[in-house]
Amino acid sequence: MAKVRVGVLGATGIVGQRFISLLADHPWFELEAVTASPRSAGKTYAEAAKWYLEEPMPEDVAELTVLETDPKEVEREADVDLVFSALPSDVARDVEPAFAEAGFAVASNASAYRMEEDVPLVVPEVNPDHLGLIDVQRDERDWDGFIVTNPNCSTIQMVLTLKPLMDEYGIESVVVSTMQAVSGAGYAGVPSMAIIDNVIPYIEGEEEKMETETLKILGELDGDRVEFADVKVSASCHRVPVLDGHTEAIFVATEKEADPEEAAEVLAGFRGVPQEKGLPSAPERPVVVREEEDRPQPRFDRDVDGGMAVVVGRIRKDPVFGGLKYVCVGHNAVRGAAGASVLNAELLVEEGYL
Repeated sequence: MAKVRVGVLGATGIVGQRFISLLADHPWFELEAVTASPRSAGKTYAEAAKWYLEEPMPEDVAELTVLETDPKEVEREADVDLVFSALPSDVARDVEPAFAEAGFAVASNASAYRMEEDVPLVVPEVNPDHLGLIDVQRDERDWDGFIVTNPNCSTIQMVLTLKPLMDEYGIESVVVSTMQAVSGAGYAGVPSMAIIDNVIPYIEGEEEKMETETLKILGELDGDRVEFADVKVSASCHRVPVLDGHTEAIFVATEKEADPEEAAEVLAGFRGVPQEKGLPSAPERPVVVREEEDRPQPRFDRDVDGGMAVVVGRIRKDPVFGGLKYVCVGHNAVRGAAGASVLNAELLVEEGYL
């Protein structure tokens, strides 16, 4: 098929660079435009961006001229159907609707519109049917384009593990304690003197995102709205001196009794639409189960299946909640951010929205 022409909004930041890396040689998408702030506009991407990733900057992207993050500018300078948003949420609040109104499909990693009633908040293995909100959104807002969002980085990996357990046993409540990598705050987000030899027991807005986004994602699409899941979620989020890869200790109170060995098989056997359809970025196994007593660990497990899989271990009975407890690790900048948006966009293509 002909490739879909795409752009990246906020392309010079660390998430924008992840988008560029994931889109290089993508079989379905052709990167045609990169945008950034006015101070970067007019420069080549190589001139405007300080490259943070270990893999080299793609040569064809290096020579692209950076555009202002404005739909009129992008329309004038590039032939683009879809834009990936790596914008800060305060900027995305104004910019993303402008692009959607101008006819662009927006696959957003920002939090600005995740909890809007008519905006899909999607993890393709978990709630692909929520894309049905696109039609509602277009009708209610009178847009030619639309916005689709992916969740917070820590929420994504948690719901990938909760979905198979919910389907098999039912879930009453979830308690999660996260140990989140510094890259989740951006390149300059956490000063080295604050995080080295330290743990910071607070990440602004993170706990609220996990506690609310989870309910929307696990909820059911009922006509033109999502009926939130009847599950209680309590989160405590912490920044730790790890470069990439969030670790989460999760405690699940199940409605039916859950045996740890059986639950491990349920998690390992979980598949969704991306796997059934063979979407290019889909991991072969969304949830990989390790049996060693000291796994998963971010250094060893964050890059499984290109960083798109979540690795689970230490599955055992919980004596307090009466259900299960386990540890999971996921790559916050890949499956938790840019990779999630790319997989969402692949689902949009598969479902005929692009």
